[in-house]
Amino acid sequence: MWSYRTGGVDCRAHRPEMKGITDDELHNFLINTGDARHRRVSTMVEEVQSIMLTLTTQISTWDSRFHSISNSGIHSDNLKVLAPSQLLVTVPLRGLSGFRQNRSRRWRYYTPSGVQLLSPVMEPEKLHQWLEVEQFQKTSGHWHDNDVSIQGDVVPARVLSILLGLLHRAIPACNLTDRVSVLDSFGPTIRVTVETSMQTVEVELFPVVEIPGCWPRKARWPRFFKRWPSKDRARCVKSFGFDLIARTNYHWQLSFLRAERLLLEGIDEDGGCRMKCLRVVRQLKEDVWCPGSRPVITSQHLQVRFLSLESSL
Repeated sequence: MWSYRTGGVDCRAHRPEMKGITDDELHNFLINTGDARHRRVSTMVEEVQSIMLTLTTQISTWDSRFHSISNSGIHSDNLKVLAPSQLLVTVPLRGLSGFRQNRSRRWRYYTPSGVQLLSPVMEPEKLHQWLEVEQFQKTSGHWHDNDVSIQGDVVPARVLSILLGLLHRAIPACNLTDRVSVLDSFGPTIRVTVETSMQTVEVELFPVVEIPGCWPRKARWPRFFKRWPSKDRARCVKSFGFDLIARTNYHWQLSFLRAERLLLEGIDEDGGCRMKCLRVVRQLKEDVWCPGSRPVITSQHLQVRFLSLESSL
Protein backbone atom coordinates (compact mmCIF):
# COMPACT_ATOMS: atom_id res chain seq x y z
CA MET A 1 0.00 0.00 0.00
CA TRP A 2 1.04 3.59 -0.60
CA SER A 3 1.86 5.54 2.55
CA TYR A 4 1.28 9.28 2.86
CA ARG A 5 2.94 9.76 6.23
CA THR A 6 5.65 12.42 6.25
CA GLY A 7 7.27 13.73 9.39
CA GLY A 8 4.72 11.98 11.58
CA VAL A 9 1.79 13.83 10.00
CA ASP A 10 -0.84 11.78 8.23
CA CYS A 11 -1.40 13.54 4.91
CA ARG A 12 -4.26 11.35 3.78
CA ALA A 13 -6.80 13.74 5.27
CA HIS A 14 -5.58 16.50 2.96
CA ARG A 15 -5.84 14.64 -0.33
CA PRO A 16 -8.36 12.34 -1.98
CA GLU A 17 -8.04 8.59 -1.61
CA MET A 18 -5.95 7.04 -4.36
CA LYS A 19 -7.95 4.80 -6.60
CA GLY A 20 -6.38 1.68 -7.99
CA ILE A 21 -6.82 0.61 -11.58
CA THR A 22 -8.17 -2.70 -12.75
CA ASP A 23 -6.40 -5.17 -15.01
CA ASP A 24 -8.80 -4.27 -17.81
CA GLU A 25 -8.03 -0.55 -17.44
CA LEU A 26 -4.30 -1.25 -17.52
CA HIS A 27 -4.71 -3.47 -20.57
CA ASN A 28 -6.69 -0.79 -22.40
CA PHE A 29 -4.10 1.85 -21.51
CA LEU A 30 -1.29 -0.26 -22.94
CA ILE A 31 -3.30 -1.04 -26.08
CA ASN A 32 -4.28 2.58 -26.72
CA THR A 33 -0.87 4.12 -25.99
CA GLY A 34 1.87 1.50 -25.95
CA ASP A 35 0.84 -0.33 -29.10
CA ALA A 36 0.47 2.91 -31.04
CA ARG A 37 3.93 3.96 -29.86
CA HIS A 38 5.38 0.60 -30.87
CA ARG A 39 4.00 0.85 -34.41
CA ARG A 40 5.26 4.41 -34.80
CA VAL A 41 8.72 3.63 -33.44
CA SER A 42 9.01 0.42 -35.49
CA THR A 43 8.35 2.30 -38.73
CA MET A 44 10.85 4.99 -37.79
CA VAL A 45 13.49 2.43 -36.79
CA GLU A 46 13.15 0.57 -40.08
CA GLU A 47 13.76 3.75 -42.07
CA VAL A 48 16.71 4.89 -39.95
CA GLN A 49 18.23 1.42 -39.96
CA SER A 50 18.01 1.21 -43.74
CA ILE A 51 19.83 4.53 -44.09
CA MET A 52 22.48 3.65 -41.51
CA LEU A 53 23.01 0.28 -43.21
CA THR A 54 23.63 2.04 -46.52
CA LEU A 55 26.08 4.51 -44.97
CA THR A 56 28.03 1.98 -42.89
CA THR A 57 28.24 -0.43 -45.82
CA GLN A 58 29.83 2.33 -47.89
CA ILE A 59 32.17 3.26 -45.03
CA SER A 60 33.31 -0.36 -44.63
CA THR A 61 34.34 -0.48 -48.30
CA TRP A 62 36.65 2.49 -47.70
CA ASP A 63 38.02 1.38 -44.34
CA SER A 64 37.87 -2.31 -43.43
CA ARG A 65 38.20 -1.52 -39.72
CA PHE A 66 34.54 -0.44 -39.72
CA HIS A 67 31.78 -3.00 -40.24
CA SER A 68 28.28 -2.32 -41.51
CA ILE A 69 25.48 -2.54 -38.94
CA SER A 70 23.13 -5.53 -38.85
CA ASN A 71 19.73 -5.41 -40.52
CA SER A 72 17.51 -7.13 -37.97
CA GLY A 73 14.72 -4.65 -37.28
CA ILE A 74 13.83 -3.01 -33.98
CA HIS A 75 15.67 -5.71 -32.01
CA SER A 76 19.01 -5.06 -33.70
CA ASP A 77 22.04 -5.24 -31.42
CA ASN A 78 23.39 -2.14 -33.17
CA LEU A 79 20.39 0.09 -32.54
CA LYS A 80 18.86 1.37 -29.32
CA VAL A 81 15.74 3.53 -28.99
CA LEU A 82 16.42 6.23 -26.38
CA ALA A 83 13.23 8.16 -27.12
CA PRO A 84 10.68 8.19 -29.97
CA SER A 85 12.86 10.68 -31.86
CA GLN A 86 16.29 9.79 -30.49
CA LEU A 87 18.30 6.69 -31.40
CA LEU A 88 21.73 5.31 -30.61
CA VAL A 89 23.56 3.37 -33.34
CA THR A 90 26.75 1.42 -32.66
CA VAL A 91 29.12 0.80 -35.58
CA PRO A 92 31.06 -2.48 -35.08
CA LEU A 93 34.83 -2.43 -35.42
CA ARG A 94 36.48 -5.26 -37.33
CA GLY A 95 39.93 -6.81 -37.05
CA LEU A 96 40.11 -7.16 -33.26
CA SER A 97 39.42 -10.63 -31.83
CA GLY A 98 40.44 -12.85 -28.93
CA PHE A 99 40.11 -10.22 -26.19
CA ARG A 100 42.08 -10.70 -22.95
CA GLN A 101 41.47 -8.63 -19.85
CA ASN A 102 44.57 -6.68 -18.86
CA ARG A 103 45.81 -6.91 -15.27
CA SER A 104 48.83 -4.62 -15.65
CA ARG A 105 48.72 -0.91 -15.02
CA ARG A 106 50.72 1.91 -16.56
CA TRP A 107 50.43 5.68 -16.79
CA ARG A 108 49.67 7.51 -20.02
CA TYR A 109 51.29 10.85 -20.90
CA TYR A 110 49.66 11.91 -24.16
CA THR A 111 46.72 13.84 -25.57
CA PRO A 112 44.45 12.39 -28.30
CA SER A 113 46.38 14.53 -30.80
CA GLY A 114 49.63 12.87 -29.70
CA VAL A 115 51.14 15.74 -27.68
CA GLN A 116 53.29 14.51 -24.80
CA LEU A 117 52.20 15.54 -21.29
CA LEU A 118 54.24 16.12 -18.15
CA SER A 119 51.58 14.67 -15.86
CA PRO A 120 49.64 11.44 -16.48
CA VAL A 121 46.14 11.28 -17.90
CA MET A 122 43.34 10.53 -15.45
CA GLU A 123 42.67 6.85 -14.84
CA PRO A 124 39.41 5.34 -16.15
CA GLU A 125 36.25 5.76 -14.13
CA LYS A 126 34.07 2.83 -13.13
CA LEU A 127 32.91 0.78 -16.13
CA HIS A 128 35.52 2.44 -18.36
CA GLN A 129 38.92 1.11 -19.37
CA TRP A 130 41.96 1.60 -21.54
CA LEU A 131 42.16 -0.57 -24.64
CA GLU A 132 45.51 -1.86 -25.86
CA VAL A 133 46.07 -3.52 -29.22
CA GLU A 134 48.04 -6.25 -27.43
CA GLN A 135 44.93 -7.27 -25.49
CA PHE A 136 43.70 -9.02 -28.63
CA GLN A 137 45.13 -12.33 -29.80
CA LYS A 138 44.35 -11.50 -33.44
CA THR A 139 44.50 -8.02 -34.95
CA SER A 140 44.70 -6.59 -38.42
CA GLY A 141 47.79 -4.52 -39.10
CA HIS A 142 45.82 -1.31 -39.53
CA TRP A 143 45.02 -1.17 -35.80
CA HIS A 144 48.69 -0.44 -35.18
CA ASP A 145 48.54 2.61 -37.45
CA ASN A 146 49.07 6.04 -35.92
CA ASP A 147 45.67 7.29 -37.05
CA VAL A 148 43.99 5.19 -34.32
CA SER A 149 46.80 4.15 -31.97
CA ILE A 150 49.13 5.95 -29.57
CA GLN A 151 51.79 4.00 -27.66
CA GLY A 152 49.88 0.77 -28.21
CA ASP A 153 46.51 2.15 -27.08
CA VAL A 154 43.48 2.25 -29.36
CA VAL A 155 42.35 5.84 -28.71
CA PRO A 156 38.55 6.39 -28.86
CA ALA A 157 38.85 10.03 -29.93
CA ARG A 158 40.93 9.04 -32.95
CA VAL A 159 38.55 6.25 -33.97
CA LEU A 160 35.62 8.66 -33.71
CA SER A 161 37.47 11.24 -35.80
CA ILE A 162 38.06 8.73 -38.59
CA LEU A 163 34.43 7.58 -38.53
CA LEU A 164 33.23 11.19 -38.69
CA GLY A 165 35.40 11.92 -41.71
CA LEU A 166 34.16 8.80 -43.50
CA LEU A 167 30.56 9.70 -42.66
CA HIS A 168 30.96 13.13 -44.24
CA ARG A 169 32.16 11.40 -47.41
CA ALA A 170 29.51 8.66 -47.38
CA ILE A 171 26.44 10.92 -47.15
CA PRO A 172 26.87 12.53 -50.60
CA ALA A 173 28.31 9.33 -52.08
CA CYS A 174 25.09 7.51 -51.13
CA ASN A 175 22.86 10.38 -52.36
CA LEU A 176 21.54 11.02 -48.85
CA THR A 177 22.30 14.73 -48.45
CA ASP A 178 18.57 15.51 -48.43
CA ARG A 179 17.91 13.03 -45.61
CA VAL A 180 21.00 13.00 -43.38
CA SER A 181 22.77 15.99 -41.83
CA VAL A 182 25.76 15.93 -39.48
CA LEU A 183 25.26 18.08 -36.38
CA ASP A 184 27.92 20.11 -34.61
CA SER A 185 28.95 18.27 -31.46
CA PHE A 186 30.94 19.15 -28.38
CA GLY A 187 33.25 16.43 -27.19
CA PRO A 188 33.79 12.93 -28.56
CA THR A 189 30.43 12.20 -30.15
CA ILE A 190 28.86 11.98 -33.61
CA ARG A 191 25.28 13.20 -34.01
CA VAL A 192 23.22 13.31 -37.17
CA THR A 193 19.62 14.07 -38.03
CA VAL A 194 17.70 11.70 -40.27
CA GLU A 195 14.53 12.70 -42.08
CA THR A 196 11.98 9.87 -41.94
CA SER A 197 8.47 9.75 -43.36
CA MET A 198 7.09 10.48 -39.89
CA GLN A 199 9.50 12.93 -38.25
CA THR A 200 13.08 14.11 -37.91
CA VAL A 201 15.13 11.73 -35.80
CA GLU A 202 18.40 12.45 -34.02
CA VAL A 203 20.91 9.62 -34.14
CA GLU A 204 24.11 9.24 -32.12
CA LEU A 205 26.77 7.02 -33.70
CA PHE A 206 29.52 5.33 -31.71
CA PRO A 207 32.20 2.85 -32.77
CA VAL A 208 31.99 -0.37 -30.74
CA VAL A 209 34.32 -3.30 -30.10
CA GLU A 210 32.20 -6.41 -29.59
CA ILE A 211 33.61 -8.83 -26.98
CA PRO A 212 31.68 -12.14 -27.20
CA GLY A 213 32.02 -14.96 -24.67
CA CYS A 214 33.68 -12.81 -22.01
CA TRP A 215 32.34 -10.95 -18.98
CA PRO A 216 34.38 -8.08 -17.44
CA ARG A 217 35.58 -8.23 -13.86
CA LYS A 218 34.29 -4.71 -13.27
CA ALA A 219 30.69 -5.80 -13.91
CA ARG A 220 29.39 -7.44 -10.75
CA TRP A 221 25.91 -8.01 -12.10
CA PRO A 222 23.72 -9.93 -12.64
CA ARG A 223 24.49 -11.71 -9.40
CA PHE A 224 23.79 -15.39 -8.91
CA PHE A 225 22.39 -15.21 -5.39
CA LYS A 226 19.42 -12.96 -6.22
CA ARG A 227 15.91 -14.28 -6.82
CA TRP A 228 15.86 -12.74 -10.27
CA PRO A 229 17.39 -13.42 -12.70
CA SER A 230 17.86 -17.15 -12.19
CA LYS A 231 21.34 -18.66 -12.23
CA ASP A 232 20.76 -20.20 -15.64
CA ARG A 233 19.51 -16.91 -17.08
CA ALA A 234 22.46 -14.99 -15.61
CA ARG A 235 24.97 -17.49 -17.02
CA CYS A 236 23.29 -17.34 -20.43
CA VAL A 237 23.37 -13.54 -20.43
CA LYS A 238 27.04 -13.41 -19.48
CA SER A 239 27.97 -15.90 -22.19
CA PHE A 240 26.99 -13.34 -24.84
CA GLY A 241 29.70 -10.99 -23.61
CA PHE A 242 29.82 -7.21 -23.61
CA ASP A 243 30.90 -4.27 -25.77
CA LEU A 244 33.40 -1.43 -25.53
CA ILE A 245 32.04 1.85 -26.89
CA ALA A 246 34.06 4.90 -27.94
CA ARG A 247 32.32 7.68 -26.00
CA THR A 248 35.23 9.54 -24.38
CA ASN A 249 38.60 10.85 -25.53
CA TYR A 250 40.78 8.23 -23.83
CA HIS A 251 38.70 5.46 -22.26
CA TRP A 252 36.32 2.89 -23.68
CA GLN A 253 32.96 2.55 -21.96
CA LEU A 254 31.71 -0.91 -21.05
CA SER A 255 28.28 -1.52 -22.59
CA PHE A 256 25.79 -4.32 -21.97
CA LEU A 257 23.07 -3.66 -24.53
CA ARG A 258 22.90 -7.33 -25.57
CA ALA A 259 22.71 -8.49 -21.97
CA GLU A 260 19.96 -5.99 -21.17
CA ARG A 261 17.93 -7.10 -24.19
CA LEU A 262 18.24 -10.77 -23.20
CA LEU A 263 17.20 -10.01 -19.63
CA LEU A 264 14.15 -8.08 -20.81
CA GLU A 265 13.12 -10.93 -23.11
CA GLY A 266 12.88 -13.27 -20.11
CA ILE A 267 11.85 -10.75 -17.50
CA ASP A 268 8.43 -12.34 -16.90
CA GLU A 269 9.47 -15.98 -17.19
CA ASP A 270 8.34 -16.52 -13.58
CA GLY A 271 4.81 -15.32 -14.41
CA GLY A 272 5.29 -11.71 -13.28
CA CYS A 273 4.15 -8.49 -14.93
CA ARG A 274 7.40 -6.52 -14.92
CA MET A 275 7.25 -5.67 -18.62
CA LYS A 276 3.82 -4.09 -18.22
CA CYS A 277 5.18 -1.96 -15.38
CA LEU A 278 8.14 -0.85 -17.48
CA ARG A 279 5.87 0.06 -20.41
CA VAL A 280 3.61 2.16 -18.16
CA VAL A 281 6.55 4.03 -16.61
CA ARG A 282 8.10 4.60 -20.03
CA GLN A 283 4.85 6.02 -21.37
CA LEU A 284 4.55 8.35 -18.37
CA LYS A 285 8.12 9.47 -18.93
CA GLU A 286 7.47 10.33 -22.58
CA ASP A 287 4.03 11.93 -22.10
CA VAL A 288 4.36 13.67 -18.71
CA TRP A 289 7.79 13.70 -17.05
CA CYS A 290 10.17 14.28 -19.98
CA PRO A 291 8.29 15.10 -23.19
CA GLY A 292 10.22 16.45 -26.15
CA SER A 293 12.82 15.28 -28.65
CA ARG A 294 15.82 15.28 -26.26
CA PRO A 295 14.59 14.12 -22.84
CA VAL A 296 16.86 14.29 -19.81
CA ILE A 297 15.70 10.79 -18.85
CA THR A 298 15.81 8.32 -21.74
CA SER A 299 14.28 4.87 -22.08
CA GLN A 300 17.78 3.48 -21.53
CA HIS A 301 17.99 5.17 -18.11
CA LEU A 302 14.63 3.71 -17.10
CA GLN A 303 15.52 0.26 -18.36
CA VAL A 304 18.85 0.07 -16.51
CA ARG A 305 17.31 1.35 -13.29
CA PHE A 306 14.39 -1.02 -13.64
CA LEU A 307 16.64 -4.06 -14.11
CA SER A 308 18.78 -2.99 -11.17
CA LEU A 309 15.77 -2.66 -8.87
CA GLU A 310 14.34 -6.00 -9.95
CA SER A 311 17.59 -7.83 -9.25
CA SER A 312 17.80 -6.31 -5.75
CA LEU A 313 14.35 -7.45 -4.63
